[in-house]
Amino acid sequence: MGKQGPVWVLGTMSGTSLDGVDAAMLRSDGHSIVEFGPHAYRAYTAAEQATIRAAFGRWPGDPGVAQAAEVVETAHAELLSRFSGAELIGFHGQTLAHDPKGRGTHQAGSGDLLAQALGLPVVWDFRSNDVAMGGQGAPLAPFFHFACAKWIKVTAPLAFLNLGGVGNLTWVDPAQPTPETANALLAFDTGPANAPINDMMQIRLGQAQDDGGALAATGRVDEALVKAFLALPWFHKMPPKSLDRDEFRAFFKKTHRLSNADAAATLTAIAAASVAKGAEHFPSPVTRLLVAGGGRHNAAMMAELRQRMTCAVEPIESAELNGDMLEAQAFAFLAARVAYGLPTSCPTTTGVPAAIGGGKISRP
Repeated sequence: MGKQGPVWVLGTMSGTSLDGVDAAMLRSDGHSIVEFGPHAYRAYTAAEQATIRAAFGRWPGDPGVAQAAEVVETAHAELLSRFSGAELIGFHGQTLAHDPKGRGTHQAGSGDLLAQALGLPVVWDFRSNDVAMGGQGAPLAPFFHFACAKWIKVTAPLAFLNLGGVGNLTWVDPAQPTPETANALLAFDTGPANAPINDMMQIRLGQAQDDGGALAATGRVDEALVKAFLALPWFHKMPPKSLDRDEFRAFFKKTHRLSNADAAATLTAIAAASVAKGAEHFPSPVTRLLVAGGGRHNAAMMAELRQRMTCAVEPIESAELNGDMLEAQAFAFLAARVAYGLPTSCPTTTGVPAAIGGGKISRP
């Protein structure tokens, strides 16, 4: 970095739910959050969503990938150029495929191009090094969740839940000194979250999502399907573990026979039940689950979570954190850690054999 101490970093996130690009600034020395800064959002158009969606499951060089990358790069450059004062960019890109024990992980979008377009150093490709070293490459937000727990000054274990395309949980013991300390963190993907609901709404009704869970609230949950889902081999795997958004596509064909409302209700219940099942892995119980991501705006999802969890379930705003921008802030924080040579994952977050750093830095 050429300097020590806190820096202003602008982080980004474009999730598998494909709503758009989040960008948020924070000031950090890589160890702690010093302060939060401005944030903004840029929605994808329907055409942009279609271009990216057509490239899901594809790898570099496959048909449609270059077009998807161009959409991602253009949208990010457009949004990030609105900010001033950043010294560093944390660019996650758009995950198109994730197969950590096979072909690896693929996030579309070039940090080199963004660095040239914005005239700032860009940290990107956060996941590949972790995968190359034997980790899952996901989830990566837990080191930031640890910093958030310190920021809100809690001392007892708590859990963070992100409900994006896929759900992921982080159990945090904020009494530990660093995120890579043994027993400080346990993190893993829980199962599907918004992605199958969004896909169903798009295919059946031409709508991007079930706004507020309104459709699910009118339907009946097929509990037999929920039970069958929780019996899948995925739930017998010990964490850390991670998923591709389309991992369960074959199973979800079973919901095709359900009405629109019952399908929405059942897919919502499956997402919540997956979280409750995941919580069985926590090293010690928590009294508080803080929910971030788009799923927390879904009243039916939050109701299902409260019914199925044994602790308080709260939107993350109850802790004065921004649930819409948490992942963008996470990649700002991780970019600072990369710039200062600090680890970004460890055995209890991604299953990597030892605490390691990820990401590469492109300079203008």
